[in-house]
Amino acid sequence: MRVTCPLSRARTSTADGIATAMRSAMSSLGLFALLALTAATATAQTPTHPLNDTGQVTCYNASAATGTVSPGTPAPEDPGFEGQDCTQGAALHDALGIQTKVGASSTMGRDYTKIANDGSVLPASATLGSNPTDWACTRDNLTGLIWEVKVNDPTHLRHYLHGYTWYDTNAAINGGYAGTVGNTSTCANTLGGQPCNTSNFRNAVNALTGANRLCGASDWRLPTANELQSLLDYQGTQYPAIDTTWFPNTPATYYWSGENYVSYSTYAWWVHFGHRHLDGYYKSNNLQVRLVRGGQ
Repeated sequence: MRVTCPLSRARTSTADGIATAMRSAMSSLGLFALLALTAATATAQTPTHPLNDTGQVTCYNASAATGTVSPGTPAPEDPGFEGQDCTQGAALHDALGIQTKVGASSTMGRDYTKIANDGSVLPASATLGSNPTDWACTRDNLTGLIWEVKVNDPTHLRHYLHGYTWYDTNAAINGGYAGTVGNTSTCANTLGGQPCNTSNFRNAVNALTGANRLCGASDWRLPTANELQSLLDYQGTQYPAIDTTWFPNTPATYYWSGENYVSYSTYAWWVHFGHRHLDGYYKSNNLQVRLVRGGQ
């Protein structure tokens, strides 16, 4: 299995990466090439909606940590190691105590709000449940995405340990290979006799009606790999690598994205919430799924 570093996907855009490319172009190609590079970057890499940064606020030199950002140590970087992820973005602002939040999160730079089964906004003290005003989803106030929250009930449609093969007949998505239909056992036959695959799970959630709708919506989808990755917390070594206060019932394992792996049509992208990386693997594997809505 190939392992991809957290921010190494060619289509992942970061301010640091763009700035480095611009400086390189200015020195070696001249101003005209720089302007061309800027235009191409804006066209090819600008995301359609914002994504979270990594949450990383501890800085390093070549061999060890040099400190964690705080109001008293705003840039604990050694000479020659400036400009690290620890001193960039929303996580930096949060560590310095200057980030304004609608909700809360223990992951640096994140801001979450609980959403009820009926779609209403809840206080942070709300608990999971099946009543209309019980917690069922989490809204990311920075990205605008609303995420499914899993439950701990093997008979429930959205049990956190149910597994699904990757399957999508949409030719615009599947890269020429729809994937594996699957069987009914890996999700405890909670799809009304349908095989346990990503499309059937998404369709089953979207088919819920009335008070049974997930957070009052019927436009749930599989996330992109970048969206799913934006839930990872790269600060520290906790397993799972996510804020479990806002995303309970999250095993430290693989989650499918809705994206085909371009190099191999039999693969799709996944994100691992233990090892903190993403890559592609066979669509026949039974992995977890967390639905999302909004964005794009």
